[in-house]
This record gives sequence, structure tokens and C-alpha cells, in this order.
Amino acid sequence: MSWEIVMGLEVHAELSTQSKIFCGCSTEFGAEPNTHVCLGCAGFPGSLPVLNKAVVEYAVRAGLALNCDITKINRFDRKNYFYPDLPSAYQISQLFAPICRNGSLEIETNGEKKQIGIHQIHMEQDAGKLVHEARITMMDFNRSSTPLIEIVTRPDFRSSDEVIAYLEKLREILLYLDVCDCKMQEGSFRADVNLSVRKAGDEKLGVRTEMKNINSFKAIARAIEYESARHIEVLEEGGTLVQETRRWDDDRGQSYSMREKENALDYRYFPDPDLLPIAIDDEWLASIKESLPELAHQKRERYISEYGIAPADTVILTGHKNISNLFEQLVEKGAKATEAANLIVGELMYLMNTTSTLLEDLDISADKLATLISLFTEGKISRAAYKDVVKAVFVDDVCPESYIDEHKLVMVSDTNVIDKVVEAIVANNPKAVTEYKEGKEKAFGFLMGQAMKELGSAGNPDMVRAKLKELL
Repeated sequence: MSWEIVMGLEVHAELSTQSKIFCGCSTEFGAEPNTHVCLGCAGFPGSLPVLNKAVVEYAVRAGLALNCDITKINRFDRKNYFYPDLPSAYQISQLFAPICRNGSLEIETNGEKKQIGIHQIHMEQDAGKLVHEARITMMDFNRSSTPLIEIVTRPDFRSSDEVIAYLEKLREILLYLDVCDCKMQEGSFRADVNLSVRKAGDEKLGVRTEMKNINSFKAIARAIEYESARHIEVLEEGGTLVQETRRWDDDRGQSYSMREKENALDYRYFPDPDLLPIAIDDEWLASIKESLPELAHQKRERYISEYGIAPADTVILTGHKNISNLFEQLVEKGAKATEAANLIVGELMYLMNTTSTLLEDLDISADKLATLISLFTEGKISRAAYKDVVKAVFVDDVCPESYIDEHKLVMVSDTNVIDKVVEAIVANNPKAVTEYKEGKEKAFGFLMGQAMKELGSAGNPDMVRAKLKELL
């Protein structure tokens, strides 16, 4: 029997505002427990929420980038449930009039494009955090009332590949918009997967389960494969599935039940009486639209058409704002676009991989790299020396010119010096000379290597190659 997987996603993205959604407490990550807390975000009775305007603007920016309709008059609602990390026993969220609706995001998997429908984006406050140690559970309310947007898709996913493609592109967009740092390891970008299966060709949706707060793309893919296989096995054995919330255990590679899945009615939503409706006028909306940056997929198209960069390289160049900013700074400073791209995609990515440097943590001088590219393209340093100096700039932030002078890396282009070295190499390696004349091309590489070894990384390889061919 053939089965079809049907999935929808709920992505929670913590907004990169300096303060929380309804109070002035800091949103800084990693502070000592319960140091960024006031009466409001601790849920004390009588404390009143005051809306952070930046949260609304960030939500609108995300909605516009995701092709949503913006709800001009939207409002907050109370979602009621009891849990230790929710001090007021309700979460301020949006249900009846969310700020963004009816959006879409195009993804591509295996060369095929597909539109993923976005049902809505709503603003809400985060809960606190439970810290479990031995036999006790402690509560940290630093995260309580941190601003979130929840991006809810339609059930348009049919494979884990589609889910990962969507999440990667969504993360990319939020980063370029500067609305979320998307650090999954810190919980600022997390996804809930709603999954069901049905017989191929059926229109009716099956019983769904929700897997919450999975915090890596690899874990999400594994969770989807496991949970869909579990659904199919239960149904093929004649069993019954339960609508429930399940937790994914990545170490064990399996999900387990947490609780029965609630519906909206279970939360007894009602409009929040302490917050007025939010009015977004045309002037404010137009100013937000005008401020939107060029997004990664738009940059990729421009890099191909304007600079002739290979499509595969544009993916790397736009993989993070840090990288695309560096590329564009190099071009602005006069570096040839293809050389700037080659430097980033080749040597710089290699150095970042070998030093485990994250894209968001890259900190290197565009001025120094632009100088280096210029020295290389003008033929003043060899490719070997170029790579050597790039590494020195990356690791020790050296001055390229000083480093080149100190290490005598200015390319040797003196004909007399090169002629003497090549003549000596040919004279001292008669066997390799004979093999080359017999048609063995590897012998030429050996002789070339010997000459460059003698001259060091400052040797001019083009002049060496030309002289060697002349003598042979």
C-alpha cells in the first residue's frame, strides 16, 4: 500500500529586539538566571503590559518578505493554560486577528519548485525555562515575555527534504531582515512539526501528531522519518493513532508521547483586556516596505547576471549576511568580482572550516583582503604566497604589505635569476628530461616543482614554466 506524508510547520522565531515584548527587561541571552525579570514578565497580579513597537515592525517586515497580507487592525488574545514556566497562567498571543495572513514561500528540491502556503504569522510572548537537576526543577524567567513571531504554514509538505528546504530559506530570510539571529543552539529558531499520513490519492487528512521544539535541521529530518514510519506501521497493523504532542529524543532516535494534543477551544482564547488593538496605517506600512533589504535569493540572481558568478558559488556567497557583505565590500573597494568570489568560496571557506569558525562569527578586514587581491591580480605575489598571506590575515590580522616584505614574498620576476635556477634544474635531472622527451608529461610537473621549490613561494610560475619549456 502506498502512503503519503502530510506536514505543516509552526516555526517560533525570537525577535532580535533589545527589550521584551511587554516590558523594558533585556532580551540578552546567557545572563544569570532570573536577572532580567520584572513584575510584568514574572506575572505579578496588577502589572500591566506595554507593547514594544519594534516587535510590531519586525513582524510586519517578516510578513512582507513572506508575501503576506498585513492585517491593518490586529489585536492580542490570551491563551490560557497552566504550566510552571508560564507565571501568569496565560500567554499573550494572537488568534482572532493575527498581524500577517495568507503568505507563501517558494522552495526548490531536486530541481523542482514548489509554493508553500503560509497560513499566518502572529506575535506572542515566550514562556520561561525549566531547568531540571537531579530531583528538583528550577525556573528561570529571563526568557519569559521574550518577543516571538510564530510562522504557521499550511499542510503543504510531503517530504523531509521539502521541510528542510523551507526552513533553510526561511532562516536565510529572517537573518537578512535582521529580525532574528536564528541561533538554533540558543533556541531562537525552533520548529514544531505537525505530521499525519494518508493513503495515496485520499483527500481527507489523517490523525496528526505534533513534535515540538526540535532544534536542528538534522534532528528534524530524522524525526520526520521516524514518526511517519511509526504512523504507517500502526495503521498497517490495524491500530488507531491518537492526536497528541510528542517529544523527539535525538539521542535515542525516537519520539515519545507528552500529552494529548489540544485544540484552540481548549485554550479558552479571548481578547486581552489590557492591550488596545494595533493600527498599522498606510504611511507606516509604506516606510517598512521601503526599508526592506535585498534578500539572499535576490542577491544570487544579481550576482549571476551582473558579475557572472557561478550559481553554486552564489549559494555560498549569500549563505550568511556576513559573507555577502564581505563580498560586496571587496567589489566596492575595486576587487574583481570573480576574484573576490574565488577568495571567499575557496581559501576563506577552507580556513573557516578548519578553524570551526561560524559564518556569523567571521570577522576579517575587507580592506586587507582587497589589497591582497590587487597584489595578486597585478602579478606582484604568486598564488602560493597569496594563500599564505590570506591565512595570516585570517589568523593574526596582519598587514598584508608588511607580511609580504618580512617574508620576502614579492614575486621573483628577474629573468636572470629564473634562468639560472631553471637551467640548473634541467642540468641536474637528466632522467626527468629524458622521460619528458619520451612523452611522459608527469616529468614536466616534477621539473616545475623542483624549480618552484628552489625559488620558494615568491617564484613567478608563468616565467618558470615558459623558460622550462624553452629549454626542453
